[in-house]
Amino acid sequence: MAREKIFRFKQFNLLNDKTAMKVGTDGVLLGTWCEVAGAKRVLDVGTGCGLIALMVAQRNHNAAITAIDIDQNAIDEANINIANSPWSNRVEALYADFNNFAAQDPFDLIVSNPPFFTENVMAPDKSRNLARHSVSLTIEQLISNSKLMLADDGTLSFISPVEQELYIRTCVVKAAMSIKRLARVVPVEGAAPKRLMWELVKCPTESKEVQLIIRHADASYSKQYIDLTRDFYLNL
Repeated sequence: MAREKIFRFKQFNLLNDKTAMKVGTDGVLLGTWCEVAGAKRVLDVGTGCGLIALMVAQRNHNAAITAIDIDQNAIDEANINIANSPWSNRVEALYADFNNFAAQDPFDLIVSNPPFFTENVMAPDKSRNLARHSVSLTIEQLISNSKLMLADDGTLSFISPVEQELYIRTCVVKAAMSIKRLARVVPVEGAAPKRLMWELVKCPTESKEVQLIIRHADASYSKQYIDLTRDFYLNL
């Protein structure tokens, strides 16, 4: 998916200098699409610059949000963004590995924009490897660990490439979870979907599937995308 050139919260400016991680469409979509209503405890896995954690904080005025990452540089950046936000009293960023993370209480929502690539060819930069390759957290681990940490009525929301659909469905069945919502993300009207957004729950439930188109053929944003993200862009 294309990366957004400029992204700013309407309530404050997200750190955006040469050292900051790029804010991508995937994170923006997931941060606006995940269901946050009623959630009191939220965990953002692989937070990066803290984008999704802060988006959840803006959408839910009562949630306490923990953001974790295995990249210390990412955590340092996330803490700067959190400190500069209006929600610093409700959001914390911690250097932690989800595979070894011990939570005292269950979470109502776990959200993650996880690593995607499983190719043997690794990027030369260590931080980029950690962020983009599933060398530290697989989708299967994300799903199975989340089930253990979620409240009975909690949800797991994450985004994936469309090519991983069959693998993810297998992981969902193996973990005895259910797909509550699935959004097929189409970058340009008429094109094939490129991303999938998943919402999983612990109990059997009816599954709802929708298609989300980001842009029309003339490159203008669709009404779907505008309605979903308007609260986070200064100019949209």
